[in-house]
Amino acid sequence: MTDQIAHGIQASNLADILERVLDKGIVIAGDILIKLADIELLTIKIRLLICSVDKAREIGINWWETDPYLSTKSHELEEQNKKLLERIENLEKSSPSENS
Repeated sequence: MTDQIAHGIQASNLADILERVLDKGIVIAGDILIKLADIELLTIKIRLLICSVDKAREIGINWWETDPYLSTKSHELEEQNKKLLERIENLEKSSPSENS
């Protein structure tokens, strides 16, 4: 019986921690620097933000809304853009050139 009570308390603590992290957000940052004989060859900056979608929007982050792989609206816009570019190309081919 004691194990069940302890497990229930641990689960609620984990849920509380997760709720706080998503509500407030957490940033994890790190840099990897590769040098050879005091010459910097490569720098990699790693930034990780963990938060809820609402919190991300609140701080001005919404890249997933325009990413064509994540948003159906962006995919539709990409298709429209492709069709328009094809139409422009066809119009340019069919119209007499100004240099002739």
